[in-house]
Amino acid sequence: MKKLIVALGVTFAVATSYISSDKKIANTSTKISDTAATIVKPEFADLKVEKTLSAAENLYQKINFEGKNILKFDVFEKALKGFQNLKKAGKIDEATKLLTVCDFSLSSNLKRLWVINTENGEVLFNTLVAHGKNTGEEFAEKFSNTESSLQSSLGFFITDTTYDGENGYSLKLLGMDEGFNDRALQRSIVMHGADYVSEDFAKQHKRIGRSWGCPAVPRELTQPIINTIKGKNVLFIYYPDQNYLNSSQWLKS
Repeated sequence: MKKLIVALGVTFAVATSYISSDKKIANTSTKISDTAATIVKPEFADLKVEKTLSAAENLYQKINFEGKNILKFDVFEKALKGFQNLKKAGKIDEATKLLTVCDFSLSSNLKRLWVINTENGEVLFNTLVAHGKNTGEEFAEKFSNTESSLQSSLGFFITDTTYDGENGYSLKLLGMDEGFNDRALQRSIVMHGADYVSEDFAKQHKRIGRSWGCPAVPRELTQPIINTIKGKNVLFIYYPDQNYLNSSQWLKS
């Protein structure tokens, strides 16, 4: 009898050990399965994340620079932001669509002025433009809002009325950035034509000529450009001056 009881005990122990092992294996399989599901996540395997383009990126993609110098996106983006903020502030009409950009970080021997239709991305003009005599030689370096400094001013301007002056047909500019260009009218900073803004002049002197602070354009393009952008359109003169970029109210979101 005693031997029978011992035999039954051994049989029970063996049987329960198999059950325990099976449970462990089952639990391990479950954990592996759960981990695999977490890693693979097949329901997301074919998901494609598409970037939502900003208004500036969308418009920039429309611009056809073929046969023209390319305006850098970061400059265009700043110009468009100021353009839109000026609209919001009621400084220009909501229907205004022309934006003129001068990138004074570029050599003056390059066509660094663009007139862009912000409705369809058409580049109406891309041409040379002069900076001030005391702003720099080939490259612009220093800017001022001070009368008689003979330096260019940075920032956003609104185009005003035209007149015939010492430099011929000219366009008045109203400076919108306090402390940077708001004395433009007082300083007689205007857009006008000049014979020294030409490729021939640049070939002879290694740079185009310089103004007394005005954004002067080629003589033959004076009337076409001025007549296109006059009367409450936006002109943006850019240079990577951090003081200006951090201070302009028109570049704030």
